[in-house]
Amino acid sequence: MAILYALVARGTVVLAEFSATSTNASTIAKQILEKVPGNNNDSNVSYSQDRYVFHVKRTDGLTVLCMAEETAGRRIPFAFLEDIHQRFVRTYGRAVHTAQAYAMNDEFSRVLSQQIEYYSNDPNADRINRIKGEMSQVRDVMIENIDKVLDRGERLELLVDKTANMQGNTFRFRKQARRFRSTVWWRNCKLTLLLILVLLVIIYIAVAFVCHGPLLPSCI
Repeated sequence: MAILYALVARGTVVLAEFSATSTNASTIAKQILEKVPGNNNDSNVSYSQDRYVFHVKRTDGLTVLCMAEETAGRRIPFAFLEDIHQRFVRTYGRAVHTAQAYAMNDEFSRVLSQQIEYYSNDPNADRINRIKGEMSQVRDVMIENIDKVLDRGERLELLVDKTANMQGNTFRFRKQARRFRSTVWWRNCKLTLLLILVLLVIIYIAVAFVCHGPLLPSCI
């Protein structure tokens, strides 16, 4: 999955968030919100750490943030952020300027979940946004290292649950194990049939020798 986490905030006040996997992205995201300039200037910024990137879009005092895998690039995550911003403003209007923390979470977290699924797995998401050309401003995105932005002496580790990968590896291991057992079974069957055939040939030769040998003329 390309996009793993997303939130919508007013300043440092988180109004809604959703995580597609077990991660401490929420903790890091909130610290990033504290570092985002508090003015009303629109901005697009990305903060990288290891194989993951936090993409931030700030428009009219409203901040939309997501954490995505580095392989997702920038066009899809920022197309996702633009989509989420429009949906949020269209749904809640002026209420976004006075709402309390997590006031929209129960309802809008489902929207975040649906759109994360769409932008992460549906190939039409990238195709549609490429045609629309809505994300030309992504070219100006500034990418910074998250450790420098948070200005911490110790390294802030991003912890992402590997359960999905482990489950996938377990599935592949079981599939390979079944294939291996099947191969061994067929090999044993072939060996058994070959041994039976050899035994039958030996018995036939023995019987023929006994019945036609010079020592037992009565068998003729």
